[in-house]
Amino acid sequence: MKPTTIGMFAHVDAGKTTLAEQLLYHTQSIRERGRVDHKDAYLDSHEIERARGITVFADQAVMSYKGRTYYLIDTPGHVDFSPEMERAIQVMDYAVLVLSAVEGVQGHTETVWQLLHKHRIPTFMFINKTDRVGADVDRVLGDIRMHLTSEACLITNSFTNGEVGEALRESMAERDEQLLEMFLAGEGDQAFWLQALQDMIRRQEIVPCASGSALQDDGVVALLEQLHLLTKVDYDAEAPFGGRVYKIRHDSNGVRLTYIKALSGTMKVRDELCYGSGDEQICEKATRLLIVNGSKSHAVDQVSAGDLFAVVGLSGVEAGQGLGRYSDKLAYELVPTLTSKVIFDDALNVKDVLKAFKMLNAEDPSLDVVWEESLQEIHIHVMGIIQLEVLQQLVQDRFQLAVSFGNPEILYKETIGTTVRGYGHFEPLRHYAEVHLLLEPGERGSGITFFNVCHANDLSIGNQNLIRTHLFERDHHGLLTGMPLTDIRITLLTGAAHNEHTHGGDFREAAYRALRQGLEKAENILLEPYYAFKIKVELDELGKVLSDIQRASGRFDPPTTTAAHAVVTGKAPVATFMGYSTELAAYTHGRGIIHLVFGGYERCHNEQAIIDRKAYRKDADPLYSSSSIFCAKGHGYTVPWDEAEAKMHLL
Repeated sequence: MKPTTIGMFAHVDAGKTTLAEQLLYHTQSIRERGRVDHKDAYLDSHEIERARGITVFADQAVMSYKGRTYYLIDTPGHVDFSPEMERAIQVMDYAVLVLSAVEGVQGHTETVWQLLHKHRIPTFMFINKTDRVGADVDRVLGDIRMHLTSEACLITNSFTNGEVGEALRESMAERDEQLLEMFLAGEGDQAFWLQALQDMIRRQEIVPCASGSALQDDGVVALLEQLHLLTKVDYDAEAPFGGRVYKIRHDSNGVRLTYIKALSGTMKVRDELCYGSGDEQICEKATRLLIVNGSKSHAVDQVSAGDLFAVVGLSGVEAGQGLGRYSDKLAYELVPTLTSKVIFDDALNVKDVLKAFKMLNAEDPSLDVVWEESLQEIHIHVMGIIQLEVLQQLVQDRFQLAVSFGNPEILYKETIGTTVRGYGHFEPLRHYAEVHLLLEPGERGSGITFFNVCHANDLSIGNQNLIRTHLFERDHHGLLTGMPLTDIRITLLTGAAHNEHTHGGDFREAAYRALRQGLEKAENILLEPYYAFKIKVELDELGKVLSDIQRASGRFDPPTTTAAHAVVTGKAPVATFMGYSTELAAYTHGRGIIHLVFGGYERCHNEQAIIDRKAYRKDADPLYSSSSIFCAKGHGYTVPWDEAEAKMHLL
């Protein structure tokens, strides 16, 4: 039978890693059970994880149970490392979502569930810590049904020894008319009901819930048996090879390891792996294949559909990229909303520091490392303070570089609200390029998109592709604050080259100037990140919550209420709402629940205040100029943006 990949998910401190240790122990994958508080958990193998007592990296182990092989991935539970968790979700066959029997559904629990549900990952839930004072499985089950899914079904006492009990069959029958008829008629043997349960779990029509205490080893074997009997996979090993990259790492020698889930076919050492499409497709040879188990790995000659493995030999592929039959690249939802400057001593070589952060960026693309040439500064995007603390230690341990970080600031962006044409001309002596662009407001969240209506008779296909490449090779600065541009649809209208005088870089200069010249004529808009929130409080605290949301320049939907509680959903700026979870916990004495996820970018609520604070001087940005350069009498001369259009050669 094909290997099955199972992911472990939870809000931080729900006991996920302890449960993973027990599963590994009961499958004889490890000899002794580690504990997070003892700093010896098998899957928290990094020193940073053991010192902090939290999972930072999505690490994997291999376990065998009753003739089947399972890959177990323990994912981070802290919100600061949720991009790492999201990247791992893409390769799961099944998930185990762990909740505390005391705290129940917490903010990050809901984020995890929504991602699992979106990617259609069949999920088992384990209500943990039933040995603690205040544990209440029934209450937590009610919270799950209210906040996560109505399909939650407690099977702790209804599925034993591989038999589907009557209570469980009744729950299944409530969800399926054909099963209802069979249940009422008393038809179907155990094999039939077992297969029906497997299918319903796979279709997420039932979310099985179990309970116990991982620390006390209560309910763990029962969960293991449920995973063994109720999961199934059907990968096609005979089809051509296809896979998905879910992680990039570097070993102690700096060798790049690309972690892949094989989704179809087989692959051998020295086989070529191709990614991308069309003219941009790249093929590279896999020089080594490794099966990774915790901090250990061993080389293999071949992998098959269902396997998780690491490859040596791929230099440019990124997390989320499909390989072979799967040429698409996945986009991620959980993106940082903060930016921070890397601070380091002048005695350090900036190239060494940048090289280290580029390596970390390959492993965690959400860092989006940017080298600001004009400021000679490195900037990164982050989820929060804890991530910065971990990064500081990581850079010291791995690269022996002492760095710190500036206070994280909101990551603003800019866009336009009107349609304009931008013109750029670059013609110093013995150089020549002209570019005409149409700039239009894009849909919110669309980023920079490119279209081309330029005719090959006007400009060669090669030069047209060059313009596209230059427009995407870096972030472009907006005019209001110098923050990155987004949500703009750029169309190449036409362009011109010279047979003798057009050289490398000329179209970069002309394209940048055309974009900037267009921005000068457009309505420029400052955007800020928003949270989409869901808040649950007791009814008498509703008024304060609504007042707080309005004070934070947020907005809310009509609240839904029960006899004792109220639930409020809406959106609010990250800048005004990022500390609200602490405030809510204080005045509700820990009873209030808040769920925050990135809700996209919207117009900045205090636009002018931010523009004034940033004090960006658009005419002093050395990377971008809105003027054009023309040539007369053997000399180049500069023409300001508002006069350049009249001099364009193609108008």
